[in-house]
Amino acid sequence: MSKKDDRISERKKAHIDLCLTDQVSFKNKTTGFENYEFEHYAITEVDINKIDFTTQFFKKKINYPFMISCMTGGTQAAGNINAELALAAQELNIPMGVGSQRQALENDKFLETYQIIRKNAPQIPVLGNLGASEVVKLRSLEKVNYLVDIVKADAMVIHVNPLQELFQPEGNANFTGLTKKLQKLTESLKVPVIIKEVGSGISKKAVLKLLETGIKGIDVAGAGGTSWAGVEMLRSGIVNDDEFWDWGLPTAYCIKQIAPLKEYHDFILIGSGGINSAFDAAKALALGADIAASARIILQALDQNGVDGVIKMITSWFGVVRKIMFLTGSKDLHEFRNKNNLIHKSELY
Repeated sequence: MSKKDDRISERKKAHIDLCLTDQVSFKNKTTGFENYEFEHYAITEVDINKIDFTTQFFKKKINYPFMISCMTGGTQAAGNINAELALAAQELNIPMGVGSQRQALENDKFLETYQIIRKNAPQIPVLGNLGASEVVKLRSLEKVNYLVDIVKADAMVIHVNPLQELFQPEGNANFTGLTKKLQKLTESLKVPVIIKEVGSGISKKAVLKLLETGIKGIDVAGAGGTSWAGVEMLRSGIVNDDEFWDWGLPTAYCIKQIAPLKEYHDFILIGSGGINSAFDAAKALALGADIAASARIILQALDQNGVDGVIKMITSWFGVVRKIMFLTGSKDLHEFRNKNNLIHKSELY
């Protein structure tokens, strides 16, 4: 293995270690979910036992509107994590994202750390993953189809992370020509393309531009959860740019701004970024997300309690969501998203 491969593997291992702690949380900025309360509906007639969470994710049915978000790959520790997360996702029948596959473009040393996901989860939707800064450099977009084939992906995530690239010592902050490349990619790729931020959120203005390229999914990955600027600052010992630690658009704001666009455009909206509880997931869905997604808290649950711990946490979350739907008079997910169940706290006091 080359020195370059060693550096990539070491960086991914450092990312995992940092994300197992809460050091990388936003310091002052929040997701914005705390600003909303559910409107209690005292005369609910919903049969709580008939609430069904089954939903469509591209061409596959899933049991819960929830995804284990893109996390890791390209190092042996990542392979073990992906193997266990895939077992949990298969048991729950929910989608799972692969960590950045950039390393797989360099060589085939760690292919099994990505392939284990499909091996352990043959039925679920699996999402491939590559960074936008890598996409703009590719001369042949056929290489992205190769990444799709590696994990037998149902969709491909292109993650946009300009803030992280700015502070990553090895980062590449050149995204020139991205929208043109995305349009070519959506025309040539064999699966739908999802655009995902990594913790700074996506604005309505950006989404309107992205939808022109033919993408079929947006993962807002808003501010308030993991600060990837913070991750890179801790890795490199940067202290003088600390004001960028909390840079970004809160998750709740992003979902609320983008969800109305679904009336006029065909795309899946994923609400992620600080989804750390059942109420967070419920509020993301009620604000208009098609599915909610989490990463760091899932990684921590796996580290502390194994595969069973991840399964138990997610099923318990949706036990709570079921109660919230009952108390808001929402008989299904469509009603839950469209009944204006959330009240901003400024209206209450």
